[in-house]
Amino acid sequence: MPTNRKNLPTFLKYTALAGIMCMSPQFAAAQDNVFAPGWVMNNEASALRFQSVKNETKVESSTFATYIGSIDDTGLATVRILLDSVDTKVDLRNVRMRFLMFETFRFPEAVVTMQIDPGSISDLEDVRRKVMTVPYTLTLHGVTSEREAEIAVTLLDDDRVSVTSATPISLPLSDFGLMEGMNKLEEAAKVDIIPSATVTFDFTFERADDLQSFATAMNIMADESGLGAQAALEVEGDFTVEACKGRLEVLSLSNRINFGSNSAALAEDSVAFLNSIAEIISRCPDLNIQVAGHTDSDGDSRYNQSLSEARANAVLSYLVGAGIEADRVRSVGYGEAAPLAPNDTAENKLRNRRIEFSVVDA
Repeated sequence: MPTNRKNLPTFLKYTALAGIMCMSPQFAAAQDNVFAPGWVMNNEASALRFQSVKNETKVESSTFATYIGSIDDTGLATVRILLDSVDTKVDLRNVRMRFLMFETFRFPEAVVTMQIDPGSISDLEDVRRKVMTVPYTLTLHGVTSEREAEIAVTLLDDDRVSVTSATPISLPLSDFGLMEGMNKLEEAAKVDIIPSATVTFDFTFERADDLQSFATAMNIMADESGLGAQAALEVEGDFTVEACKGRLEVLSLSNRINFGSNSAALAEDSVAFLNSIAEIISRCPDLNIQVAGHTDSDGDSRYNQSLSEARANAVLSYLVGAGIEADRVRSVGYGEAAPLAPNDTAENKLRNRRIEFSVVDA
């Protein structure tokens, strides 16, 4: 199972937490339960999938390439999922999921914690498998939600335990602020999407030899030098022309470049997205890119034209500052002349205030 070099600071926090757990009196005192001294996920023997439904009947199953997990001696299972590693088996679909749905430039990971009471499975060595309903917490897209799931815990042998979803887990997109992203996906792919996903998992954990080896395993998972592949499942090096055009289309639909009111000053919360744009454009070295600014129709049309030009130029300047060759990018402003929707609601006006990217001739 590939791992990833991106978004490592969050893993370092996790490592520190693991070290604290290992030194705690509760951990040291719990040597006689099934989870002592701690368990570490075997990624190659694990699976995590989510299913979505498009156009009412088409079911698509996807997964993630990079996730890590552990169970401490109290039965607290923690799984961290790098959302950039989403794998739908289609390159452009992966890009859409990363930028439009999960917005990984803002929310790079999802975190699941699940408390399994060691006492409830104290007879696991005898019965081998137990099905139970347990509480869990999911943090996704900036939202933390407490929920319940029916799971099966199976003792495979003395040093391996399996934790699986006994029944599929339904996650309404509205619970995690993902409806806007779903609408963007529908627009990009020209499909209708049922606003809920179904998740299944089958995680295999292996027992650590002792407290120190458990802590060491946590450190290895957080150590950048031990991580190889990029999170995003895409080709290395330069993109094809088709891949570049598809990515620029997705970036334009994201509409996550923000400015101050009536200003061309880039907002701080735009930086992560702009860095993602620069990284993609840098991998399209033979193409010339146009940055186009658009406004809504509020106010004077001449002012809007000037503002759109200034905003497009601000984005261009940022990209050049991030290393993109100045002769490969140009900016243009269209003012209020090319709206995506009627300027009759706040939502439509927001859609019309945008920066778009496209490939142009030299």
